[in-house]
Amino acid sequence: MNASDGSQDVLVTIRVNGGHTRANLKIASVLSITQRVRISISTTFSALIRTFSVSEFEFSKLGQVTNEMDAHELQSLNKLHERGAFPLPRDGDNDMISLQDFGSRTVEKACVKKRFSSTQIFFFALSFLSSWESILVNIRAAMINGGPRGLAWGIFVAISGALAQSASLAEMAAMQPVAGAQHHWTSHLAPLQYKRFITWMQGWITWFAWVSLLAGVANNAANMIQGLAVVNYPDYVPQRWHLTLIIFVILIVEGLINVYTVRFIPWIQLMAGALHVVLFVIFIVVFITMAPRHPPEFVFFNGQSASGWDNGFVSWNLGLLTPVWAFVGFDGAVHMGEEVRSAKAAIPRSIFYTVAINSVLAYTIIVTVLFTMGPLDSALNSGSKLPLIEIVRQATGSIKATTAMVSGLLVISLSVNSACIASSSRLTWAWSRDGGLPVWFSVIDKSRGVPVRAICLPIFLVMILACLNIASSTAFGAFIALSTMGLFVSYLIAIGCLLNARLWNKSFQFGEWNMGKLGILVNIYALIYTVWVIIWLPFPQYRPVIADNMNYSLPIFAATTSFALLLWVFYARKNWGGLNKEVVRLAVEGGVLVIK
Repeated sequence: MNASDGSQDVLVTIRVNGGHTRANLKIASVLSITQRVRISISTTFSALIRTFSVSEFEFSKLGQVTNEMDAHELQSLNKLHERGAFPLPRDGDNDMISLQDFGSRTVEKACVKKRFSSTQIFFFALSFLSSWESILVNIRAAMINGGPRGLAWGIFVAISGALAQSASLAEMAAMQPVAGAQHHWTSHLAPLQYKRFITWMQGWITWFAWVSLLAGVANNAANMIQGLAVVNYPDYVPQRWHLTLIIFVILIVEGLINVYTVRFIPWIQLMAGALHVVLFVIFIVVFITMAPRHPPEFVFFNGQSASGWDNGFVSWNLGLLTPVWAFVGFDGAVHMGEEVRSAKAAIPRSIFYTVAINSVLAYTIIVTVLFTMGPLDSALNSGSKLPLIEIVRQATGSIKATTAMVSGLLVISLSVNSACIASSSRLTWAWSRDGGLPVWFSVIDKSRGVPVRAICLPIFLVMILACLNIASSTAFGAFIALSTMGLFVSYLIAIGCLLNARLWNKSFQFGEWNMGKLGILVNIYALIYTVWVIIWLPFPQYRPVIADNMNYSLPIFAATTSFALLLWVFYARKNWGGLNKEVVRLAVEGGVLVIK
């Protein structure tokens, strides 16, 4: 082949029943910033493979590799195959793909369950975010730092920042709606000379953040159950080990749902999304018609702080973290992208518009609750860990009504747990498929059609970490605090790479969902907001600072990034070839690479 056409020959050696058969493949090397490498398999070669049972698939390069990244891509492809992450087809096995359909739409239809319609993934994202519920459940943190004023005004900052972040991520999802999300986008958009390193760090940071997020949502649901027990049984004394056992039950049950009733998850999330809106209306009506009233001065100008922070600026920014947390995790829908029909259109809309809708609901509920919450001290000093329960009890005057309303929120919280397990497992599957985690976790169960091992891993890790809660709630809380820090750093890296490509890559092409020229300003604002929040995330919530109230999010984040960095230095720098472009292409087009 002539060098002028930018292509190189690759010799494929196939050992068939002890013999050798050879065929030439073409690797089109597009020498651009993204270094796209595509493998096209000829019809003759496909027919040959269909005839025999292939036991080994080897690639050897003919000619000189003209670019360092090409060598890494080829090395990655070989290593993935050797470790079982790139399995070859067997005729007559319905659980394996045939090479004739490798990367085609037939692969998608044969191997990938497109479980979610556009409507179902929209409601999945809507209920997963559950911003107004999250603010009510975590309102205590906002009341002790910044007070009602901080929450009433801080929500605008959180909403504007979340909209900018989600719009930026939606642009990337329109290009690659794949399970790996952030680390795939980083690989696609990062500067060539740093791409492998940045992608490696991004993959680990995002994965640790999602495991931490799963711990956080399970802890929230467990606290709600324990809080309802306190209200209904005054003699009950909550213990930390009780909370740990509740977390165990939640994770095991939700894990079984994700494995054995996966076909119902889109419908469960659809109903959860509808309940999310119905409960909002119920809470608004109850608070407006039954609760006492505070004057506007209390809502918009009361900045009392019970945290010990005398500096109002610091206290206000720490209170801001409550609404910020309410908008964390909107990338959950993207991790399900390979199971969504028309994903390039459905995923971006789901990301952005669910943030927009949740923003309206969250602001409305905040203003309503602040006007009708009753005495602030009573809410903060109630026997339950959740001031929300006392606020609802004061509004309704009935324990039964309070139990019913909070139980509705508990149903939403449990659906969020189910969705979080689904999203974190798909991210685990993708990161394993891409060579970060052991490839053993990337296997798709042939009978269930889901990555069972990838579902079990995050659940197992959170259960181990929940045991720390028995000895100290601070230790478990420290890991939970990693979620916001990790996800915001992952957003920072991905959006930074997007902005860099937008400004300097003249050949950069967007998906159908994009912001055009306005995107530069939105990306910049998203980066500013993300950095600003990251600055405040490590601050302790209380003063004076002691071991029990210390914020350990920064040390935990430093430990996880150090782990990833050490892996890079001693292993990945020489052995990990980066994301294989054929893997990315098949994922975008709907193919499955890891299946048994």
